Amino acid sequence: MRRSEFDRAVDDEFGPRGRVLVDDLILPPWQVTAREALRLGESPRAVWLALCAEADVPEARRHGVGRREPKR
Repeated sequence: MRRSEFDRAVDDEFGPRGRVLVDDLILPPWQVTAREALRLGESPRAVWLALCAEADVPEARRHGVGRREPKR
C-alpha cells in the first residue's frame, strides 16, 4: 500500500472524520497517532490495519482498499 492509497482508503472508509482519526486516535502498536506512525517510517499498510483494528472496521473492508479502479 502506498501513502496515496492509505489516504484514499481513509477517505473512503471514514469520510470527513477520517482526518480526525488519523490525527487523534492513538494506535496501540506504536502508542502514537497514525500520522505520527507514518512520519516515523511505519508502512502505510501496517498503519492502515492498526487504524482499522482500533476503529472496529470489519475485516472484509480492510484489504484491497485505496486502489483506483483500473482504466478501461
